Formats: sequence, structure tokens, C-alpha cells
Amino acid sequence: MLDLTPRPLPLLTADLPGTGGTIKVTPEDFVVDEVPAYLPSGSGQHLYLWIEKCQLTTNDVAHMLARCLGVNERDIGYAGQKDRHALTRQWFSVATNKDELRLDDDRARVLTASRHGNKLRLGHSKGNRFTLILRGVEPSAKVRAQAIFARLAATGLPNFFGPQRFGRHHDNAALGAALLGLGEHPDAKRASRDRHTRRLALSALQSELFNRCLTERITDGLWERVVPGDVLQRRGGGSFTTTDVALDTERLIKGEVDVTGPMPGPRERPEAQGEAREREDRVLAAAGIPRDAFVNGRGEAEGARRSYRIPLVDVIVRALDANENDAALELTFALPPGSYATRVVAELTKTTIDLPAS
Repeated sequence: MLDLTPRPLPLLTADLPGTGGTIKVTPEDFVVDEVPAYLPSGSGQHLYLWIEKCQLTTNDVAHMLARCLGVNERDIGYAGQKDRHALTRQWFSVATNKDELRLDDDRARVLTASRHGNKLRLGHSKGNRFTLILRGVEPSAKVRAQAIFARLAATGLPNFFGPQRFGRHHDNAALGAALLGLGEHPDAKRASRDRHTRRLALSALQSELFNRCLTERITDGLWERVVPGDVLQRRGGGSFTTTDVALDTERLIKGEVDVTGPMPGPRERPEAQGEAREREDRVLAAAGIPRDAFVNGRGEAEGARRSYRIPLVDVIVRALDANENDAALELTFALPPGSYATRVVAELTKTTIDLPAS
């Protein structure tokens, strides 16, 4: 039986007191700066644009650029998606002879323009730097935040997908299942004809299954343990299947490697083996998703492995001047690509705080 009901995600720092507080979702309170993998060289056929946007998705800006420059939207390059409900800055590229561009929407503006030899593609990023403001926090919030950050810096942050991944009504995973022929969804017929929607829904289903596998690792006390058959990711390197659990557990604790979980699909490589594989299969079976169902994904859910934890770096905690009824913290930190800052906030506040789904 299909069971994709949203579940609460565990906190790694549940034993530490939280800061309380909320994110007021305004551009000034949630700022994201992309950390590029490289900067434009200054010459080449592609115009690189450093764009600041708010209340727009990355796709909205790509559409805007294509319209303003008279090119196909497929010709617009970017390294990754950024939240709509935030003030974000990121690079875009487009093959054009123009060196300047004026956008026709005051929610986005070009800050810098340069040229480079290749199109910017997904993944061409080192991650993102976040500057967030928590308002209405506890009087001792700064000390509490520093203790929580110290724990996360030492152990890593659980690499959960945030609710933004699952849609406004939290039913994208169910839509993905319907597209694989599992269960029903009122939007399945329409989504089957829209490649962008299909990819979002199938990715949401993979993400839900990944979150459940990671939840089980934490709740079963396996956050800092390797089990037989685990697929490990070297920091800055490739993946491999463990052959020495004791040795690799030591490397895990030292931060040299990370355990990975499944984004299920026919090309998921390498696959977990033994006990690790059995654990993953039980999670998928409990959700009612056969592992081989993703072959029906029409090439849009090929599969991958994703690290269960990520490093949290460049942390700064600053108390802001405020009246006695509105104490606030400014938080700065950096995360790798594809990770969710709101999971850091959840660890700090001990409440579920996420930006609205786009």
C-alpha cells in the first residue's frame, strides 16, 4: 500500500536548548549568495550576469532573460535553483553579442556583467552562503546558537531535503508515484505531458525516500556508524562500497568520508549491498514503492547517491540590537549545493521553520 504521508524530521541536536524565534520571510531576513565554482574570464561568447532577485524563481529570471534577449530559454545557463521567498544573488549565462542588459522587472537587477567561454551549467557551484535573521529569540539565544553550531560543525548537518522540495500542498511525491503508475493523483494526466513538472514530481518522490532512509539512520543510532554494504563518499572525491566497517567508521567520525543514501533509479551507482541495502529496501517497501518502479520514469529519474551529512562552515553568530520584546540573531554560514538552510534553522529553533513552497 502506498504511504507517502509527510513525516517529521528528527533533529541531531534535540538534547540542546533551542533559540526560539522565527524567520520573517522578507528579502532582508533571508539572503542567499551563490558561491561560484569559477568566475568569468572576461572573454568568450557567453555573457555572464550576476543577478539579484527577490520574489522570483530562478526559472522566472531565465524566462525574463530569454524574452529580453530574444533567445530560447534553453540557452540560458545557471548553476542551481534559488528560493523565490528570499533575496538571492546568482550567476546566469547566455550566448549573445550584447554586453549590457536592462531587465523589465524591478524584482531583479543585473549587478555585474562579464564574458566567459562556456555556458554555465547545473552543478557549476561550490554552494551557497546564507545570511539569515531570526527574530523573537530567547534572551540567551546567542550562547545557545553557538553551542548548536559547535555540535553541527563537529558532527555534520543531516542533509535532509526541505519542504520546499515537496510543493505547496506537500503532495509532489504522491504525484511522482502516480507518474510511475503507483496510486492516483488528480494532476497526473496533466503532469505526464509537462517535462518540467514530471521531473519535479519524480525528484520529490526520490527526495522523500531519501529523507526516510536518513531518518531511520538517525533514529536507529547509526549517524556516526558505517554498516556492512554502505556506499561512502570521500570528501572531495569518489564513491566506494565499504569493505572494512571498523576502519571506515573511524574515517566517518574524522570527517574524511560520508555515508550516502539512495535517490532511487535504474542508474543509481554504486548500489548499497548487504545490511545497508536491506535497510534501504525496507524503507522503500514501507512507502509502497518498489525499487524497480523508477524504470517507468521516462529517463527523468535515473537515480544517484546523496550524502547523508554535509559540512557546515564559515559560521558567524551576531546578536542584533533590538528592543526587549524583539531580540534577534543574525546568522551567517555556508552549505554545499543542494542543501537546505532551513534545516539549520530547525536545529537552532527546535521548531519547523521553512520558507513557503515556490
